[in-house]
Amino acid sequence: MSAECSSYLNADKVLVSGFSCPRAGGDARAVFCCGFQDVKYCCDDPHSFFPYEHSYMWWLSVGALVGLSIAALVLFAFIITVCVLCYLFISTKPRSKLDTGLSLQTAGKTGC
Repeated sequence: MSAECSSYLNADKVLVSGFSCPRAGGDARAVFCCGFQDVKYCCDDPHSFFPYEHSYMWWLSVGALVGLSIAALVLFAFIITVCVLCYLFISTKPRSKLDTGLSLQTAGKTGC
């Protein structure tokens, strides 16, 4: 079984001539033509959409998880800090009204 990859223009607008799958010196199991309009390659899975190994995706996922974990910890620390400060503000507030030292009395009639 073999497949034909037709010629195409790559991302740099250079014409790449067509080829047969599997390629000489390549993987004998890569009998399908896979890829997009600007990159074609031989593959062993006709539903493959990416010509590179997927191992880099693991490191990308680990990096994303580490970044999200750090962001979650910072957000959690911020929320805890706000809660503690609110509690301290409310708990240290005097329970009764402050005495300003001025007595508010109605002004009586003064004679001239």
